[in-house]
Amino acid sequence: MSQPKPAVYAVTEKGLALGRRLADHLGADLFAPARLAASGAAMPFDGLSALVAETFAARPAHVFVCACGIAVRAIAPNLRDKARDPAVVCLDDTGRFAVSLLSGHLGGANDLARELAAVIGAVPVVTTATDAAGAPAIELLARDLGLAVDDFAATRRVIAALAGGGAVAVFDPLGLFCPADPEAARFFQWVAAPRSPQPDMPLVVVDWRLGPTAPDRLYLRPRVLVAGIGCRRGAPATDILDLVGHACREHGLARASIGLVASIEAKRHEPGLIEAAQALGAQLRFFTADALSTVAAPHPSATVEKHMGVGSVCEAAAILASGGGKLLVAKTRTGFSTVALCLAA
Repeated sequence: MSQPKPAVYAVTEKGLALGRRLADHLGADLFAPARLAASGAAMPFDGLSALVAETFAARPAHVFVCACGIAVRAIAPNLRDKARDPAVVCLDDTGRFAVSLLSGHLGGANDLARELAAVIGAVPVVTTATDAAGAPAIELLARDLGLAVDDFAATRRVIAALAGGGAVAVFDPLGLFCPADPEAARFFQWVAAPRSPQPDMPLVVVDWRLGPTAPDRLYLRPRVLVAGIGCRRGAPATDILDLVGHACREHGLARASIGLVASIEAKRHEPGLIEAAQALGAQLRFFTADALSTVAAPHPSATVEKHMGVGSVCEAAAILASGGGKLLVAKTRTGFSTVALCLAA
């Protein structure tokens, strides 16, 4: 399946020529008012706000060639949160400025603004606080290190400290928080316990286990947990996700640390299981009944053996997919689903 293209929107005749240049560079679709579209080989629209309502969540990036106010009014009703909003960049139709307007870090708008500015000789305008201070962006560091941000609201204190040139404490028992750039690393102070050495210093905790929450404590979750899941045909994703969430809470595990969902090959096309894995942001892996039967699962079931040809699905799949890792949560079930959780070896 082909990936969706970025979208470029031009609203004036002068902006249409610039929009065509930007769209060609990005391999994007160009949109323009119906009265102008034919002259610029663009896709026509009657109302910008109505068009953006259709394209906003479906495109990875949006480039507006117009006044920032027009772009802001078009995107405002469609905003969700910083973790999901796409990149938005706005350029004036003379090509003087390229403004990173939305989702500068995770969405990539800051880099996109710089890229487009370099193409047309414009001035990139980036206003995110950490960029202005020459400090690292904690969201990008986490992403690049394969760590999930558990609560984006908790990034605020960390961002404020970094933007102000202050230090941030890091508790990282697994040794995973290792910025490649020495300039980024100098903003952090590693500690031996999950406590900040100073009252006003925010703390980053890199761990797959739950812990106390506080406005100045940011959890980054390594994707080291494997969820083995079995389910009845037609089991809804909500049931699977509720069960996974319950199991994690009961055993002090972070749901955001689930990086892999495993099951039996017979469930490869089960819609609820696929949807649940997508909601968890986890990869899916399936095993044949023969492969699962090689695992000595602690809680086999005669009923599962009868229907699936193997005594255990969730525990066996979790153990096998984790490389023989430690079983943290034994088989837990509802009427529709079963789950077991392993720590990857």
